[in-house]
Amino acid sequence: MRVSGPLAGGEPLSDDIEMQQRRLRLKNAITDLQGMRGMGTELVTVIIPPDKQISDVRGQLSQELGQAQNIKSKSTKKHVTDAIESAISTLNRYGNAGENGIALFVGHVIVGNNKTRLMNIVVDSPPEQIQSFRYRCDSTFEISQLEEMLIDKTSYGLFVIDRGECAYGIASGRRIHCQEEMRSNIMGKHRQGGQSAQRFERLIEEAAHKFFKKSTELACEYWLQYLDDIQGIIIGGPGATKDYVVKHGYFHHEIAKKIREPYFDVGYSNESGLRELVQRAGSLMDRIALDGEREIVDRFLMELNGIAPKATYGEVLIRQALDAGAVDTLLLSEDLKKMTNTYTCNLCKHEWKKTESPGVSPSSCPSCDASSDRISLKKDETISLIDELTLLAAHTSAKVTLISGDSEEGQTLLTAFGGLGAILRYSWS
Repeated sequence: MRVSGPLAGGEPLSDDIEMQQRRLRLKNAITDLQGMRGMGTELVTVIIPPDKQISDVRGQLSQELGQAQNIKSKSTKKHVTDAIESAISTLNRYGNAGENGIALFVGHVIVGNNKTRLMNIVVDSPPEQIQSFRYRCDSTFEISQLEEMLIDKTSYGLFVIDRGECAYGIASGRRIHCQEEMRSNIMGKHRQGGQSAQRFERLIEEAAHKFFKKSTELACEYWLQYLDDIQGIIIGGPGATKDYVVKHGYFHHEIAKKIREPYFDVGYSNESGLRELVQRAGSLMDRIALDGEREIVDRFLMELNGIAPKATYGEVLIRQALDAGAVDTLLLSEDLKKMTNTYTCNLCKHEWKKTESPGVSPSSCPSCDASSDRISLKKDETISLIDELTLLAAHTSAKVTLISGDSEEGQTLLTAFGGLGAILRYSWS
């Protein structure tokens, strides 16, 4: 099985759509690979970064093939030999590892009742560059490098402050970066009475104002260069200072638009405070990440319930709308697993396409009613329904949005509408 880009020959996909599809294909491949097990150390993983020569990898695999002859168990020897030979045969189709590298997973996988089946899965268009070469022969496949590619890289600005100090930075994926910690040097309250106390109070407030202004300006200057990637600004601190700086407009107006409520009480206003802020704000980050999906599904539902609906659903109607150029935004559930298969009847030579779930056996020929054992699947023309509809959307420059099942709205799209929806450019039927 090859996990790669859409079929050639269609309209070019936008970078954003192509990246969405690469991530989804990788996610589905990882889900399959996670459940695969071998009888022993028989599953071969080959991870090739883009700067590694394919010829060098084939040479190493040939050496491993020779070493496999020393395995005492006849069954294990055969399975390992089969896997390595299959890997070498697969790599013969590639002149180089491509811009992001290749990941190859080959081996006899347990399929039940002590039976195994030789599986060959190739990921040749990962969404990010593979960083290091890896060869491993084990009872499971080595997928850690690929799993790292699926870590959410969404960025959030972080800011913690009190009257004594502050810190700001960015959280992205599993990484928290503290750009700077600052101390205010604001004097404490003056105990003397009279005019002296008033004067010191005024100086303290002026110093506080300067500190708030300087710290927020530096933070905003840092965040503005990443503004397109920042999904929200999260504010925290030990006391009421965090509320004061937001309420009194210390932040740049573009940054202020991205500040998200609530503000979080944390014990510190330094780098430790940033880490505590991320721990406390986990649910807020999840909500921000899903807001965009919620908004577009809500828009789809609103258009669908309008007097002159500018939305449709179901595979047949969506295909018709795509052919008519009526689709503005195509909504596809990430959990949509259906494939478009092409079949040929060996008797009457009739050919037809059918959308169905993976693993479904072909039915009889719709032309001559020949039984399923006379039907052939054209594997080279098999394509996932998601990829096929995305390519059709590219012909009319329709936008495509992949919707996860992590939100209530995403589940609604999957269960109530079969994972397919379309917002239209005009009312159409």
